[in-house]
Amino acid sequence: MTNESLIEAMRDQAFYPHSADAVELIQTHISMIFLAGDFAYKVKKAVDFGFLDFTTLEKRLFFCKEELRLNRRLAPQMYLDVMPICRDDRGRIRLGEEGGIIEYAVKMRRLPAHRMLKRLLAAGQIEPSVMKAVAEKVARFHEEAATGGEIDRIGGVDTVRKNIEENFSQTAPYIGRTITNARYRFLKSYAAGFLQERRALLDSRIAGGRIRDCHGDLHVEHICLAEEILIFDCIEFNKRFRYEDVAAEAAFLAMDLDFSGH
Repeated sequence: MTNESLIEAMRDQAFYPHSADAVELIQTHISMIFLAGDFAYKVKKAVDFGFLDFTTLEKRLFFCKEELRLNRRLAPQMYLDVMPICRDDRGRIRLGEEGGIIEYAVKMRRLPAHRMLKRLLAAGQIEPSVMKAVAEKVARFHEEAATGGEIDRIGGVDTVRKNIEENFSQTAPYIGRTITNARYRFLKSYAAGFLQERRALLDSRIAGGRIRDCHGDLHVEHICLAEEILIFDCIEFNKRFRYEDVAAEAAFLAMDLDFSGH
């Protein structure tokens, strides 16, 4: 089945068992998200980027279930179900279990776009007290998140080093285009030196239980201030991006806020 035939089916309002006056498609490099009425349906693309592998139906089902499980930690009312997409005996693509399963979709409750943190920040509508409430929710989440064992092993210094080296390897082709050679070499040297010089500090963070099963992609586009604070779209596809120091997770959001002038 091609993406084109699936897109054609899922852009039809009649595909959905609920009312959908219009269906909007948003595409990322790894997913297709169909906004249909009060709900959103996310389908994973059959891609392999090294850091993720969605190339088989079985893998896509597994990671759909992981997305549901992990995101319910911070947005339980948003993540509703994993839905099979089938082709019936007349060749029609249907949502549900009538026919052979050809794909899966994560069904989510659609969030109010006007309450997204990124939009509210841009409009100057966020008070420091709101950010304090976000920080408190993240802190409670970190305190309750799993730690120890595999999480400590995968989230340790060796993985930090691997992630950093991978970043520089993937960035190298862009030297002279998006980053100067001098800045690239400075950043690479600084990162390597920090890992070596502060190894004892990083090891003490592991011993202190600060490596947790985190969100992994905490930035302003993944926070919605609805009736309550919802933090969504965590990393489900790669444990070495999600098992990390809670300080790294907080720093990621702080960096994004700083980048956007806040």
